[in-house]
Amino acid sequence: MKTIHIIVNGRVQGVYFRAFTQKKAIKLGVRGFVRNKADGAVEIVAQADQPALDIFIKYCQKGSLMAKVNDIKITDYTVTNNFSKFEIC
Repeated sequence: MKTIHIIVNGRVQGVYFRAFTQKKAIKLGVRGFVRNKADGAVEIVAQADQPALDIFIKYCQKGSLMAKVNDIKITDYTVTNNFSKFEIC
């Protein structure tokens, strides 16, 4: 089990990006959360096995139908406990 932190920049707010992300996460068994940031980016913390995270990252790079992803930054993330589901915050 690995946990990563993702920041997605571009036209990612107001275009169903968070709902899209949650739907894909649930389908892949990814746990964690997604939320809008004040600067217009979207922040994601995702926890799963590496193969599921690899697929999830590809979805995040594309985004929802109306989204336009300009940049995505991925870093390892340390948590003290495991997430039980994937939430929109």
